[in-house]
Amino acid sequence: MSSRLSAAAGAAIRRLRQGKGWTLAELSTRSGVPLSSLSKVELGQTSLAYDVLIRVCRALEVEVDHLVRPEPLPSPPRARSGRRSVVRAGEGEPRRLGGHAASIGATDLLQRDITPVVLEICETRRNGSLMRARGDAYLRVLSGAVVMHSEVYAPLALQPGDAVFFDGEMGFALTAPDGQPSQVLLIHQGDRLLEA
Repeated sequence: MSSRLSAAAGAAIRRLRQGKGWTLAELSTRSGVPLSSLSKVELGQTSLAYDVLIRVCRALEVEVDHLVRPEPLPSPPRARSGRRSVVRAGEGEPRRLGGHAASIGATDLLQRDITPVVLEICETRRNGSLMRARGDAYLRVLSGAVVMHSEVYAPLALQPGDAVFFDGEMGFALTAPDGQPSQVLLIHQGDRLLEA
């Protein structure tokens, strides 16, 4: 075994042993390999003969290739690009979502993790369709009274300043119970809402 390979195998043995909560002495007892030899292997100071390596692998319940395969490189952190998107009052991409007029912000950014949407709620009764978002969602009432209906929970009355964090994959609908237009900010994961 090359010194680089033996060092990698030694590090793998240590990781596997520690993952099982074993001491070097326990691995020595289970494999029949002297403790001093195991210590040197883990430190990359020596390599093991093939038959001894097989005994260590059996004790650890892994195949030999598990010890010599290269470690996957960690993903590099996402580069900070300093990007931003400014949405002025009255701007935003207009759409209809769940029967409501909507203004979607930050549509100029590609691969965004979240999407902010301002919804105008005028309907006093559910129109039958439900909205869904991928992953978690956050809704805050900006003006007027709103009732949030969902597939799972009883209707939830919300006033200006009230907010709810919820599983966006649960179908939900919004109404304005007093007939007065209301406005909410919905922030959801991904780049679009689905209607069911």
